[in-house]
Amino acid sequence: MLRADLCLDFVNTRYWRGQAEPTETLKTPDDLAGWLAGLGGPRPARPPVRREFERALELRETLHRLFDAEAQDRTPGARDLEVLNQALAAAPARTTLRRERGAYGWDVDAKAGTALALLAPILWSAGDLLAGTRLDRVRRCANPECGWIFLDDSRAGKRRWCSMQACGNRAKARRHYHKVKKG
Repeated sequence: MLRADLCLDFVNTRYWRGQAEPTETLKTPDDLAGWLAGLGGPRPARPPVRREFERALELRETLHRLFDAEAQDRTPGARDLEVLNQALAAAPARTTLRRERGAYGWDVDAKAGTALALLAPILWSAGDLLAGTRLDRVRRCANPECGWIFLDDSRAGKRRWCSMQACGNRAKARRHYHKVKKG
């Protein structure tokens, strides 16, 4: 089953974007192959070649810019939308449903083994989220050092932090420290 926020999981493979040196999860083509296999799909027969890997990272950054702009109520760059549309046009089409583990999902023609073919579910997720009714629930973590992009599924739609365990608690601790220091 295609999760609406699958594309955001991909975007967040690079995090702490507000720091001088963001944390990169996908350092090699093997890292990308492992991450894609972790989604439950087939592991690529071979890791993406260097150019495919670089293209995948470029697409990730394009998606980040698109969703970051939306999260901040800014108009995304026209070039970024053009790049996403070109990738969607080149990706395998969604033509066949499969039933697996009690749910339906799209079958990806990964025969080509290219990174673009393997990224198809992420690209579909991005297109569905951008064109769907939940785009107004895309948020960026309020911690300026974090920059995590997430889908706010809270009832009130007022979530500010990527998670309370990480950035939310840090913010609370910082406020408490400054309050005690002044007091």
